[in-house]
Amino acid sequence: MTAPRAFASYSWDDESHKSWVAALATDLRQDGIETILDQWHAVPGDQLPAFMEQEILKNDYVLIICTPNYRLKSDKRLGGVGYEGDIMTAEVLTTGNDRKFIPVLARGTWEKSGPAWLKGKYYVDLSTRERYRENYPDLTSTMLDTRATAPPLRKRSRPLRTKTIEEAAPQDPIRIMGVIVDQVTEPRLDGTRGSDLYTVPVRLNRKPSTLWIEFFIRAWNRRRRFTLVHRPGIPWVKGAVIGLDCTTLEEVRKYHRVTLVRCVQEANRKESKILPEQTRVNEVRRQRSEEHRTNVEAHARDISFD
Repeated sequence: MTAPRAFASYSWDDESHKSWVAALATDLRQDGIETILDQWHAVPGDQLPAFMEQEILKNDYVLIICTPNYRLKSDKRLGGVGYEGDIMTAEVLTTGNDRKFIPVLARGTWEKSGPAWLKGKYYVDLSTRERYRENYPDLTSTMLDTRATAPPLRKRSRPLRTKTIEEAAPQDPIRIMGVIVDQVTEPRLDGTRGSDLYTVPVRLNRKPSTLWIEFFIRAWNRRRRFTLVHRPGIPWVKGAVIGLDCTTLEEVRKYHRVTLVRCVQEANRKESKILPEQTRVNEVRRQRSEEHRTNVEAHARDISFD
């Protein structure tokens, strides 16, 4: 079996980061993944744009090593990172092979380090020693094609009865449980504008639906009563967490707390109005599909090719 090949795309932030990338590439090669790195495979005299383009196109995977500096260069299309970004986005658009490009979080938070064109992608968090130990197998199992797969689906002899909308128990409304203290990020404090701000995440009682998230973000961005510190566009929702970028705990306590509660309530209200109808439509579609499948199976049994 041929070893999978992977090319690492990263920014030369500093010597420490270059060493970190080399250590990751070394681990991958020791685990049977042929990892290509400019530190090892590009030599004086090479045409670097040609080298980058060739490696991105011919390798099975491209590891996108994400840091705040990488995001800046990728979003603004600066230097080699910007050139690589053009090649990668073009290949995704022309081939649709999204799984070839695997984001790896090396520094900071995903909100600060993930380039705009990668938002929403499943990324591997290796940003701390603990997360490296925990998530590194997720990276290798993907490239070695050893991830756990779903068990075979057993064919059932008769349709299972599903609960009606009236019988199905509704989920509890979304509620804010509190600030996630150990996930509050640190301000840069480098003297630049906004460097005293940071991200404040709050935990929800459960993971909301995609529809709920849409209602929540829309409610936040369209608040009619804006305060001087209200900032449209700063919230994000991932799993059971709402994050507020570019703020402080003091601002959350004095200003954003009320807006958060009201936007959560508004999203709950709008979802509760539309969800029953959506559920009814989905149930009708499911029943029609099941009836068609049953009819197909019945007629298929009557067809003999003897």
